Amino acid sequence: MLSDRPEWTSLPDLASRRFGGTVMWATDELFAEKENLINPWPPAHQAETFGPRGQVYDGWETRRHREPGDDVAVIRLGLPGTVSGVVVDTAFFKGNFPPHVSVEGCAVAGYPNAAELSEVDWRPLVRRGAAAGHTENLYEVAPGRRFTHVRLTMHPDGGVARLRVHGTPIADPGLVDPGALDLAALENGAVITGCSNMFYSSPSNMLAPGLAAHQAEGWETARRRDDGNDWATVRLAGTGVIRFAEVDTSNLKGNAPGWASLSGRAGGAEWFELLPKTRLQPDTRHRFALPEAREADEVKLDIHPDGGLARLRLFGALTDQGRATLTARYESATG
Repeated sequence: MLSDRPEWTSLPDLASRRFGGTVMWATDELFAEKENLINPWPPAHQAETFGPRGQVYDGWETRRHREPGDDVAVIRLGLPGTVSGVVVDTAFFKGNFPPHVSVEGCAVAGYPNAAELSEVDWRPLVRRGAAAGHTENLYEVAPGRRFTHVRLTMHPDGGVARLRVHGTPIADPGLVDPGALDLAALENGAVITGCSNMFYSSPSNMLAPGLAAHQAEGWETARRRDDGNDWATVRLAGTGVIRFAEVDTSNLKGNAPGWASLSGRAGGAEWFELLPKTRLQPDTRHRFALPEAREADEVKLDIHPDGGLARLRLFGALTDQGRATLTARYESATG
């Protein structure tokens, strides 16, 4: 599908609850809970739905300030990485949105609590900028450093439906076993490089951590009306040797592909077969041992003829070159 949205909005939302993000702390959430900020689904609204604290909003909303000060929420990213852009979505907040917002990031090892994070060095991602109501406010960020947490500030108060932090996951080599890992995992640094169709959902969803809760958390294409087939290509976390492939059609019952095949290549050379065209079952996690151990840094998934997958896992080992790539990617974003 063609889109006039910035290209960076197609990158994974590092803060999403789908990837394990969490809203650790907020100065205030009297009207609507802070946790709504990172819900993966689009904001919803039902007018004149009132609870004991007022209109129910699918977002984060604070009380009106009567004294100087701003409202702040701290989010631990589900996927630490470099940030290319931030979306501050004020959907359905029309008379109660913040007129200005800012976003900062920090990188901290381990699992600090909110009080400990108040003592660290925060770097600006989005300097104080104007925000509009009932709007996806888009702010481009020059990618550079790796971040583990972000801090959203509303100047001075109001409501935000969603915070999207789009970027590139960067794995910590110290927390990865190079001899046995998922070479296609987003959290390890794999990325989708192309696909034939993403009408219903993005192929990046296939590389997400955990199991898909429903079919929208995977990749699904439009129905084909020709003799072709759909495909997606993945740049692996680093050059490696794939031993096992998991092709997961969970939740896809009437729209799973009939067959799938996998090809690999290294250094842009010719494609070679990893998994021949193999029959799939609906709503099933398929695990295949790959017959030939060859180095690859890119994999092409073909689904026949169309449909969707919940997850694609490619388990194996990094080569020496792959280890060096993983380490260099981390050091360039933390040095």
